[in-house]
Amino acid sequence: MPRLRASKAQTSDGPNAPSRARNRKRTLEGLNQALSRLQRNGEKITLKAVADEAGVSAPLLNNRYPDFAEQVRAIIGKSARQQRNKKAGLLTQEREKNRELRELNKSQLAEIKKLASINEALRVEIALCKAIAENKVTRADFGRKR
Repeated sequence: MPRLRASKAQTSDGPNAPSRARNRKRTLEGLNQALSRLQRNGEKITLKAVADEAGVSAPLLNNRYPDFAEQVRAIIGKSARQQRNKKAGLLTQEREKNRELRELNKSQLAEIKKLASINEALRVEIALCKAIAENKVTRADFGRKR
């Protein structure tokens, strides 16, 4: 007699159905064991490596176990707090450099203005000296009180 196959609609177990009931506590214990195995074996610790070792997907760690994911990031030196503090420190350093450069720029602009004024006065004096040398202008007490 031929066997009757159950249709997919009738069964609750599909090809992608989990083989065991979901249990957050058991999954978290498995994640902790996987992390300790990786540390013991001296393997590189990443979220993906821990997820693969535990037999779960990497996005599951971020979505369902954010505290555990943060714990793993802290172990590898990439916790959100560490990254934030590092970037904040770099930002503070860059702001200080920027402030120093602005001060330097301001002082150099003031010096340029002073030198431009001196340069213009010297140009006028050179023009006058050339005119006197070419006998185009005679010496006189222009604007001087007698």
